[in-house]
Amino acid sequence: MNNPVIDPAEEAQLLDAIDRWVKREVEPVVLQHDHEDIWPAKLVEQMKELGLFGATISQDYGGLGLPASTYAQIIMRISATWMAITGIINSHLMLALAIEKFGTEAQKDTWLPKLASGEIRGGLALTEPDAGTDLQGIRMTARKAGDHYVINGTKTWISNGIEGSVFALLVKTNPDADPRHKGMSLFIAPKQSGFTVGRKLEKLGYKSIDSAELVFDNYRIPADHLIGGNEGQGFYQATGGLELGRINVAARGVGIADGALALATEYAQVRKTFGKPICEHQAIQLKLGEMATRARAARLLVMDAAAAFDRGERCDLQAGMAKYFASEAALENSTESMRIHGAYGYSKEYHIERLYRDAPLTCIGEGTNEMQRIIIAKQWIKRNSIA
Repeated sequence: MNNPVIDPAEEAQLLDAIDRWVKREVEPVVLQHDHEDIWPAKLVEQMKELGLFGATISQDYGGLGLPASTYAQIIMRISATWMAITGIINSHLMLALAIEKFGTEAQKDTWLPKLASGEIRGGLALTEPDAGTDLQGIRMTARKAGDHYVINGTKTWISNGIEGSVFALLVKTNPDADPRHKGMSLFIAPKQSGFTVGRKLEKLGYKSIDSAELVFDNYRIPADHLIGGNEGQGFYQATGGLELGRINVAARGVGIADGALALATEYAQVRKTFGKPICEHQAIQLKLGEMATRARAARLLVMDAAAAFDRGERCDLQAGMAKYFASEAALENSTESMRIHGAYGYSKEYHIERLYRDAPLTCIGEGTNEMQRIIIAKQWIKRNSIA
Protein backbone atom coordinates (compact mmCIF):
# COMPACT_ATOMS: atom_id res chain seq x y z
CA MET A 1 0.00 0.00 0.00
CA ASN A 2 1.27 3.47 -0.91
CA ASN A 3 1.26 6.24 1.66
CA PRO A 4 -1.61 8.50 0.54
CA VAL A 5 -1.42 12.28 0.35
CA ILE A 6 -4.07 14.93 -0.22
CA ASP A 7 -3.90 18.48 -1.51
CA PRO A 8 -4.57 20.94 1.36
CA ALA A 9 -7.26 22.72 -0.66
CA GLU A 10 -9.04 19.44 -1.37
CA GLU A 11 -8.80 18.47 2.29
CA ALA A 12 -10.31 21.78 3.38
CA GLN A 13 -13.13 21.37 0.88
CA LEU A 14 -13.84 17.84 2.10
CA LEU A 15 -13.83 18.81 5.77
CA ASP A 16 -16.13 21.74 5.03
CA ALA A 17 -18.55 19.35 3.30
CA ILE A 18 -18.48 17.10 6.37
CA ASP A 19 -19.20 20.06 8.67
CA ARG A 20 -22.17 21.15 6.56
CA TRP A 21 -23.55 17.60 6.42
CA VAL A 22 -23.27 17.17 10.19
CA LYS A 23 -25.00 20.49 10.82
CA ARG A 24 -27.76 19.95 8.25
CA GLU A 25 -28.47 16.21 8.50
CA VAL A 26 -26.98 14.71 11.67
CA GLU A 27 -27.59 17.28 14.38
CA PRO A 28 -31.41 17.51 13.90
CA VAL A 29 -31.96 13.74 14.25
CA VAL A 30 -29.37 12.61 16.77
CA LEU A 31 -31.50 12.84 19.92
CA GLN A 32 -34.41 10.84 18.51
CA HIS A 33 -32.13 8.18 17.06
CA ASP A 34 -30.12 7.86 20.25
CA HIS A 35 -33.09 7.76 22.63
CA GLU A 36 -35.00 5.23 20.52
CA ASP A 37 -31.88 3.27 19.45
CA ILE A 38 -32.87 3.60 15.77
CA TRP A 39 -30.57 2.37 13.00
CA PRO A 40 -29.68 5.57 11.02
CA ALA A 41 -30.56 4.22 7.57
CA LYS A 42 -30.86 7.63 5.91
CA LEU A 43 -27.54 8.84 7.31
CA VAL A 44 -25.84 5.62 6.18
CA GLU A 45 -27.00 6.26 2.61
CA GLN A 46 -25.67 9.80 2.85
CA MET A 47 -22.34 8.50 4.14
CA LYS A 48 -22.20 6.29 1.06
CA GLU A 49 -22.76 9.33 -1.16
CA LEU A 50 -20.01 11.21 0.67
CA GLY A 51 -17.64 8.31 -0.02
CA LEU A 52 -16.99 7.66 3.66
CA PHE A 53 -17.21 3.87 3.32
CA GLY A 54 -14.18 4.12 1.05
CA ALA A 55 -12.42 6.85 3.01
CA THR A 56 -9.10 5.04 3.48
CA ILE A 57 -9.44 2.55 0.61
CA SER A 58 -7.07 3.22 -2.29
CA GLN A 59 -8.37 5.16 -5.28
CA ASP A 60 -7.28 2.15 -7.37
CA TYR A 61 -10.32 0.36 -5.98
CA GLY A 62 -12.74 3.28 -6.04
CA GLY A 63 -12.04 4.68 -2.57
CA LEU A 64 -11.08 8.20 -1.54
CA GLY A 65 -7.58 7.07 -0.56
CA LEU A 66 -7.39 9.52 2.32
CA PRO A 67 -4.38 9.70 4.64
CA ALA A 68 -4.99 8.82 8.29
CA SER A 69 -4.57 12.47 9.29
CA THR A 70 -7.51 13.55 7.12
CA TYR A 71 -9.60 10.56 8.14
CA ALA A 72 -8.97 11.35 11.82
CA GLN A 73 -10.18 14.92 11.32
CA ILE A 74 -13.38 13.64 9.70
CA ILE A 75 -14.00 11.36 12.67
CA MET A 76 -13.34 14.21 15.11
CA ARG A 77 -15.86 16.45 13.38
CA ILE A 78 -18.62 13.86 13.26
CA SER A 79 -17.98 12.64 16.81
CA ALA A 80 -18.29 16.13 18.25
CA THR A 81 -21.99 15.82 17.37
CA TRP A 82 -22.61 12.05 17.29
CA MET A 83 -19.83 9.57 17.94
CA ALA A 84 -21.86 6.39 17.38
CA ILE A 85 -22.20 6.68 13.60
CA THR A 86 -18.42 6.81 13.19
CA GLY A 87 -18.36 3.20 14.39
CA ILE A 88 -20.35 2.18 11.32
CA ILE A 89 -17.54 3.53 9.15
CA ASN A 90 -14.55 2.44 11.20
CA SER A 91 -15.45 -1.23 11.61
CA HIS A 92 -16.12 -1.40 7.88
CA LEU A 93 -12.78 0.21 7.01
CA MET A 94 -10.91 -2.17 9.33
CA LEU A 95 -12.26 -5.04 7.22
CA ALA A 96 -11.21 -3.25 4.05
CA LEU A 97 -7.75 -2.51 5.44
CA ALA A 98 -7.18 -6.18 6.25
CA ILE A 99 -8.03 -7.13 2.67
CA GLU A 100 -6.07 -4.30 1.04
CA LYS A 101 -2.98 -4.78 3.21
CA PHE A 102 -2.81 -8.58 3.31
CA GLY A 103 -5.21 -9.99 0.72
CA THR A 104 -4.43 -11.61 -2.62
CA GLU A 105 -4.88 -9.59 -5.79
CA ALA A 106 -8.04 -11.57 -6.56
CA GLN A 107 -9.44 -10.80 -3.09
CA LYS A 108 -8.70 -7.10 -3.49
CA ASP A 109 -10.28 -6.95 -6.95
CA THR A 110 -13.37 -8.84 -5.78
CA TRP A 111 -14.13 -7.11 -2.50
CA LEU A 112 -12.58 -3.65 -2.30
CA PRO A 113 -14.61 -1.86 -5.01
CA LYS A 114 -17.88 -2.98 -3.42
CA LEU A 115 -16.66 -2.05 0.06
CA ALA A 116 -15.46 1.35 -1.17
CA SER A 117 -18.84 2.22 -2.67
CA GLY A 118 -20.73 0.96 0.38
CA GLU A 119 -22.61 -1.51 -1.83
CA ILE A 120 -21.63 -4.07 0.78
CA ARG A 121 -20.75 -3.15 4.33
CA GLY A 122 -19.19 -5.12 7.13
CA GLY A 123 -16.80 -5.19 10.01
CA LEU A 124 -14.17 -6.99 12.02
CA ALA A 125 -15.17 -10.10 13.98
CA LEU A 126 -12.48 -10.79 16.57
CA THR A 127 -13.98 -10.74 20.07
CA GLU A 128 -15.50 -13.86 21.65
CA PRO A 129 -17.34 -14.36 24.95
CA ASP A 130 -14.10 -15.49 26.64
CA ALA A 131 -11.56 -13.58 24.54
CA GLY A 132 -11.41 -9.82 24.12
CA THR A 133 -8.08 -8.09 24.61
CA ASP A 134 -6.36 -11.51 24.64
CA LEU A 135 -7.09 -12.48 21.04
CA GLN A 136 -4.92 -15.57 21.31
CA GLY A 137 -7.59 -16.99 23.63
CA ILE A 138 -10.23 -17.32 20.88
CA ARG A 139 -11.90 -20.72 20.46
CA MET A 140 -13.56 -20.45 17.05
CA THR A 141 -12.14 -23.12 14.75
CA ALA A 142 -11.86 -23.61 11.01
CA ARG A 143 -11.30 -27.15 9.72
CA LYS A 144 -10.07 -27.75 6.16
CA ALA A 145 -12.45 -29.92 4.12
CA GLY A 146 -11.30 -30.23 0.53
CA ASP A 147 -11.54 -26.83 -1.14
CA HIS A 148 -13.57 -25.40 1.77
CA TYR A 149 -13.21 -24.66 5.47
CA VAL A 150 -15.87 -25.55 8.05
CA ILE A 151 -16.11 -22.97 10.83
CA ASN A 152 -17.74 -23.30 14.26
CA GLY A 153 -17.95 -20.88 17.16
CA THR A 154 -19.38 -17.58 18.39
CA LYS A 155 -18.25 -13.96 18.17
CA THR A 156 -19.66 -11.18 20.34
CA TRP A 157 -19.72 -7.38 20.53
CA ILE A 158 -19.39 -7.20 16.76
CA SER A 159 -20.15 -3.76 15.37
CA ASN A 160 -22.33 -3.80 12.24
CA GLY A 161 -23.19 -7.39 13.16
CA ILE A 162 -26.85 -7.04 12.22
CA GLU A 163 -26.73 -4.57 9.33
CA GLY A 164 -23.38 -5.67 7.88
CA SER A 165 -23.09 -8.43 5.30
CA VAL A 166 -19.42 -9.52 5.41
CA PHE A 167 -16.77 -9.71 8.13
CA ALA A 168 -13.08 -10.31 8.63
CA LEU A 169 -13.34 -13.40 10.83
CA LEU A 170 -10.49 -14.48 13.13
CA VAL A 171 -10.36 -18.24 13.75
CA LYS A 172 -7.99 -21.01 14.79
CA THR A 173 -6.94 -23.23 11.92
CA ASN A 174 -4.49 -25.02 14.22
CA PRO A 175 -5.77 -25.03 17.83
CA ASP A 176 -2.67 -26.91 18.99
CA ALA A 177 -0.13 -24.43 17.65
CA ASP A 178 2.64 -23.26 19.99
CA PRO A 179 2.89 -20.32 20.28
CA ARG A 180 -0.85 -19.89 19.98
CA HIS A 181 -0.83 -16.96 17.56
CA LYS A 182 0.74 -19.13 14.84
CA GLY A 183 -2.43 -21.21 14.67
CA MET A 184 -4.71 -18.27 13.82
CA SER A 185 -6.09 -17.28 10.42
CA LEU A 186 -8.31 -14.51 9.07
CA PHE A 187 -11.16 -15.13 6.64
CA ILE A 188 -13.49 -12.98 4.55
CA ALA A 189 -16.84 -14.27 5.83
CA PRO A 190 -20.07 -13.20 4.06
CA LYS A 191 -23.46 -13.98 5.57
CA GLN A 192 -24.83 -17.25 4.22
CA SER A 193 -26.05 -20.63 5.46
CA GLY A 194 -24.44 -21.56 8.77
CA PHE A 195 -23.90 -17.90 9.75
CA THR A 196 -26.65 -16.47 11.96
CA VAL A 197 -26.98 -13.32 14.02
CA GLY A 198 -27.69 -13.94 17.69
CA ARG A 199 -29.02 -11.35 20.08
CA LYS A 200 -28.53 -7.61 19.76
CA LEU A 201 -26.54 -6.38 22.75
CA GLU A 202 -28.08 -3.48 24.67
CA LYS A 203 -25.64 -0.77 25.73
CA LEU A 204 -25.40 2.22 28.07
CA GLY A 205 -24.50 4.49 25.17
CA TYR A 206 -23.20 4.09 21.61
CA LYS A 207 -26.81 3.72 20.51
CA SER A 208 -28.17 3.16 16.99
CA ILE A 209 -25.10 1.22 15.84
CA ASP A 210 -25.78 -2.51 16.14
CA SER A 211 -23.53 -4.61 18.37
CA ALA A 212 -24.39 -8.27 18.12
CA GLU A 213 -23.44 -11.89 18.63
CA LEU A 214 -22.54 -13.87 15.50
CA VAL A 215 -23.01 -17.63 15.56
CA PHE A 216 -21.25 -20.01 13.14
CA ASP A 217 -22.60 -23.57 12.97
CA ASN A 218 -20.84 -25.74 10.37
CA TYR A 219 -20.36 -22.63 8.27
CA ARG A 220 -18.72 -23.67 4.99
CA ILE A 221 -16.52 -21.13 3.28
CA PRO A 222 -14.39 -21.51 0.12
CA ALA A 223 -10.65 -21.77 0.75
CA ASP A 224 -10.04 -18.71 -1.43
CA HIS A 225 -11.67 -16.60 1.32
CA LEU A 226 -8.59 -17.09 3.52
CA ILE A 227 -6.98 -13.64 3.53
CA GLY A 228 -3.59 -13.84 1.88
CA GLY A 229 -4.04 -17.52 1.05
CA ASN A 230 -1.79 -18.86 3.83
CA GLU A 231 -2.83 -20.20 7.23
CA GLY A 232 -1.25 -18.98 10.45
CA GLN A 233 -1.09 -15.28 9.54
CA GLY A 234 -4.38 -14.21 11.10
CA PHE A 235 -3.05 -12.73 14.32
CA TYR A 236 -0.66 -10.41 12.48
CA GLN A 237 -3.32 -9.53 9.92
CA ALA A 238 -5.93 -8.73 12.57
CA THR A 239 -3.59 -6.66 14.71
CA GLY A 240 -1.97 -5.02 11.68
CA GLY A 241 -4.91 -2.67 11.38
CA LEU A 242 -5.32 -1.95 15.07
CA GLU A 243 -3.03 1.06 14.92
CA LEU A 244 -5.48 2.77 12.55
CA GLY A 245 -8.36 1.52 14.70
CA ARG A 246 -6.81 3.09 17.79
CA ILE A 247 -6.23 6.34 15.93
CA ASN A 248 -9.92 6.25 15.00
CA VAL A 249 -11.05 5.68 18.59
CA ALA A 250 -8.70 8.42 19.74
CA ALA A 251 -10.24 10.74 17.16
CA ARG A 252 -13.68 9.85 18.50
CA GLY A 253 -12.41 10.80 21.96
CA VAL A 254 -11.22 14.16 20.64
CA GLY A 255 -14.63 14.71 19.06
CA ILE A 256 -16.45 14.02 22.32
CA ALA A 257 -14.00 16.20 24.27
CA ASP A 258 -14.50 19.03 21.77
CA GLY A 259 -18.26 18.57 21.70
CA ALA A 260 -18.51 18.59 25.49
CA LEU A 261 -16.34 21.71 25.65
CA ALA A 262 -18.47 23.50 23.04
CA LEU A 263 -21.69 22.69 24.90
CA ALA A 264 -20.21 23.85 28.20
CA THR A 265 -18.83 27.04 26.64
CA GLU A 266 -22.19 27.97 25.18
CA TYR A 267 -24.18 27.11 28.30
CA ALA A 268 -21.77 28.96 30.60
CA GLN A 269 -22.39 32.18 28.67
CA VAL A 270 -26.20 32.06 28.80
CA ARG A 271 -26.76 30.59 32.26
CA LYS A 272 -26.68 33.27 34.98
CA THR A 273 -26.26 33.01 38.73
CA PHE A 274 -25.82 35.82 41.23
CA GLY A 275 -26.46 38.37 38.52
CA LYS A 276 -23.85 37.32 35.96
CA PRO A 277 -23.11 34.53 33.45
CA ILE A 278 -21.55 31.54 35.16
CA CYS A 279 -18.52 31.77 32.84
CA GLU A 280 -17.51 34.80 34.91
CA HIS A 281 -17.29 32.69 38.07
CA GLN A 282 -13.77 31.46 38.79
CA ALA A 283 -14.92 27.91 39.56
CA ILE A 284 -16.36 27.57 36.04
CA GLN A 285 -13.35 29.26 34.46
CA LEU A 286 -11.06 26.68 36.06
CA LYS A 287 -13.13 23.88 34.55
CA LEU A 288 -13.25 25.46 31.09
CA GLY A 289 -9.51 26.14 31.13
CA GLU A 290 -8.74 22.51 31.92
CA MET A 291 -11.25 21.22 29.38
CA ALA A 292 -9.88 23.39 26.56
CA THR A 293 -6.29 22.36 27.29
CA ARG A 294 -7.23 18.68 27.56
CA ALA A 295 -9.09 18.70 24.23
CA ARG A 296 -6.23 20.48 22.48
CA ALA A 297 -3.59 18.11 23.84
CA ALA A 298 -5.68 15.11 22.80
CA ARG A 299 -6.02 16.49 19.27
CA LEU A 300 -2.27 16.99 18.94
CA LEU A 301 -1.56 13.44 20.12
CA VAL A 302 -3.98 12.03 17.56
CA MET A 303 -2.52 14.06 14.72
CA ASP A 304 0.98 12.98 15.78
CA ALA A 305 -0.02 9.31 15.63
CA ALA A 306 -1.82 9.79 12.30
CA ALA A 307 1.21 11.51 10.80
CA ALA A 308 3.45 8.60 11.84
CA PHE A 309 0.94 6.15 10.31
CA ASP A 310 0.90 8.14 7.07
CA ARG A 311 4.70 8.02 6.91
CA GLY A 312 4.50 4.24 7.04
CA GLU A 313 6.21 4.07 10.42
CA ARG A 314 5.38 1.71 13.24
CA CYS A 315 3.18 3.81 15.50
CA ASP A 316 1.79 1.56 18.22
CA LEU A 317 3.45 3.81 20.81
CA GLN A 318 1.95 7.01 19.40
CA ALA A 319 -1.43 5.39 18.67
CA GLY A 320 -1.54 3.94 22.18
CA MET A 321 -0.73 7.32 23.73
CA ALA A 322 -3.35 9.05 21.60
CA LYS A 323 -6.03 6.47 22.31
CA TYR A 324 -5.34 6.48 26.05
CA PHE A 325 -5.18 10.24 26.52
CA ALA A 326 -7.99 11.21 24.12
CA SER A 327 -10.46 8.69 25.53
CA GLU A 328 -9.76 9.83 29.08
CA ALA A 329 -10.15 13.42 27.86
CA ALA A 330 -13.55 12.50 26.44
CA LEU A 331 -14.64 11.01 29.74
CA GLU A 332 -13.34 13.88 31.85
CA ASN A 333 -14.65 16.65 29.57
CA SER A 334 -18.11 15.11 29.31
CA THR A 335 -18.26 14.77 33.10
CA GLU A 336 -17.12 18.35 33.68
CA SER A 337 -19.50 19.67 31.02
CA MET A 338 -22.39 17.86 32.69
CA ARG A 339 -21.45 19.47 36.01
CA ILE A 340 -21.33 22.89 34.39
CA HIS A 341 -24.83 22.27 33.02
CA GLY A 342 -26.04 21.42 36.51
CA ALA A 343 -29.43 19.71 36.68
CA TYR A 344 -30.00 20.32 32.96
CA GLY A 345 -26.94 18.22 32.19
CA TYR A 346 -28.71 15.25 33.71
CA SER A 347 -31.71 15.76 31.44
CA LYS A 348 -32.15 13.75 28.24
CA GLU A 349 -33.31 16.94 26.55
CA TYR A 350 -29.70 18.17 26.46
CA HIS A 351 -26.95 16.70 24.29
CA ILE A 352 -24.36 16.52 27.07
CA GLU A 353 -26.19 13.60 28.70
CA ARG A 354 -25.61 11.57 25.54
CA LEU A 355 -21.93 12.49 25.29
CA TYR A 356 -21.58 11.45 28.93
CA ARG A 357 -22.97 7.99 28.07
CA ASP A 358 -20.95 7.60 24.87
CA ALA A 359 -17.57 8.61 26.30
CA PRO A 360 -16.81 5.44 28.36
CA LEU A 361 -16.80 3.28 25.23
CA THR A 362 -13.68 5.05 24.00
CA CYS A 363 -11.85 3.92 27.15
CA ILE A 364 -12.80 0.30 26.47
CA GLY A 365 -12.92 -0.14 22.68
CA GLU A 366 -9.84 -1.13 20.62
CA GLY A 367 -8.08 -2.35 23.75
CA THR A 368 -8.74 -1.11 27.26
CA ASN A 369 -6.80 1.87 28.55
CA GLU A 370 -5.15 -0.39 31.12
CA MET A 371 -3.75 -2.41 28.22
CA GLN A 372 -2.77 0.78 26.35
CA ARG A 373 -0.61 1.89 29.25
CA ILE A 374 1.16 -1.47 29.30
CA ILE A 375 1.79 -1.25 25.54
CA ILE A 376 3.06 2.31 25.92
CA ALA A 377 5.42 1.33 28.74
CA LYS A 378 6.82 -1.71 26.90
CA GLN A 379 7.41 0.24 23.70
CA TRP A 380 8.92 3.13 25.61
CA ILE A 381 11.41 0.85 27.37
CA LYS A 382 12.19 -0.95 24.10
CA ARG A 383 12.91 2.32 22.32
CA ASN A 384 14.97 3.68 25.20
CA SER A 385 16.85 0.55 26.22
CA ILE A 386 20.24 1.09 27.84
CA ALA A 387 21.35 -2.47 27.11
